[in-house]
Amino acid sequence: MNTIRTILKNKKSDEIWSVAPGETVLEAITLMAKLRIGALLVMEGEELVGILSERDYARKIILQGRRSRDTRVEEIMTREVMTATRDMTAQHCLGMMTRGYFRHLPVVEDGRVVGLVSIGDLVKMVIADQEAVINELQRYVTG
Repeated sequence: MNTIRTILKNKKSDEIWSVAPGETVLEAITLMAKLRIGALLVMEGEELVGILSERDYARKIILQGRRSRDTRVEEIMTREVMTATRDMTAQHCLGMMTRGYFRHLPVVEDGRVVGLVSIGDLVKMVIADQEAVINELQRYVTG
């Protein structure tokens, strides 16, 4: 069973993108669009204080008619952030995300953010695991 450690090792970049709570939502969304990502960690120095996702933007800016250039990230970020460790399995994390209705999961070790995985990263890993099991079973059945 593959772990989050494997996913982080296989990612194209180990860059962890973040914004400060006092930045404007416009600055954050502009960065997300530039990087083609769906969420940013919200950090005060080395401390994870929240996460800002496309859903936060849609629900708390667009649907409420607020202006992103006049709103600070800290006003709309999700403050209660679930986290994973590198030793958790992809399936366990998928379960967390499915039950919690979120798509991005920060990875924290010893109080320090070491990565971020998306539901897409996890699905790819689970599919690869299942394909390996299927191939093994096919080899067993066909001899």
